[in-house]
Amino acid sequence: MHDARPITKKETVLVLTAVAIIYIIKGSPVDVWGHILFSVHMIQMGIFYLLIPPLLIAGVPNYMWKALLNLPVIKPLFSFFTKPLIALILFNGAFSFYHIPLIFDTIKVDMLLHSVVTGTIFVFSFLMWWPLVNTLEGEYKLSGVKKIGYIFADGILLTPACALIIFANNPMYDTFFNGGAWLEAMALCVPAATLQSLSGLGITGPELFTNMQPLEDQQVGGVIMKIIQEIIYGVILAQVFFEWYRKERSEEDALNASLYAAREPKTLS
Repeated sequence: MHDARPITKKETVLVLTAVAIIYIIKGSPVDVWGHILFSVHMIQMGIFYLLIPPLLIAGVPNYMWKALLNLPVIKPLFSFFTKPLIALILFNGAFSFYHIPLIFDTIKVDMLLHSVVTGTIFVFSFLMWWPLVNTLEGEYKLSGVKKIGYIFADGILLTPACALIIFANNPMYDTFFNGGAWLEAMALCVPAATLQSLSGLGITGPELFTNMQPLEDQQVGGVIMKIIQEIIYGVILAQVFFEWYRKERSEEDALNASLYAAREPKTLS
């Protein structure tokens, strides 16, 4: 690669931070808690889909992205699926459909299906973040006011799913309050012997681990997801706004300087 260069300290920190967070939410006991409590599950969702992708996009050097995106098969697909409208619909649509109770409970008890679906949503989240965060020149990048509109649209499209979870009158997900379905979902991450002992104790859900009622846990999860979204989008929005403001000021200063130079009387030699 002719434009290869050493990885900067900032890029190293961003990538290592992303890897550490992925381990914490997917490879540590936090993942087990995500199968026990819906509120922890939503923390996982918010961080995995809204924080990890921008960290990776910003942390991997542009010359590596160029090498990957210029591959014959990937280039046309990536160009199509990172179109702003398509990327927004794919991620927010997939996230919303995933949290429809019947779909959610079906996926939650099947390890292969769960891995495929959550992995696909992660890819969609990556595609959604790409036009907003990447610094490559060309067709993959939004600029200026378009980024601000993109962020607002993204926030609006994710709101119905959160609202459905927050304002529901009853617990919606059997895998978080129905004893049999909960134990079946827990089988994805807990040894069978442990589950048998829990079943023998008459455990019918996460009541052993929290004082919250299932409906409260569900509502807290929806609120947490919305808060995570607002914080991350707010940070990105601030960065986009100040970047746009600095660019406008720079162009204005350059224009004023050129106008001043044109009006300045020329001295006789």
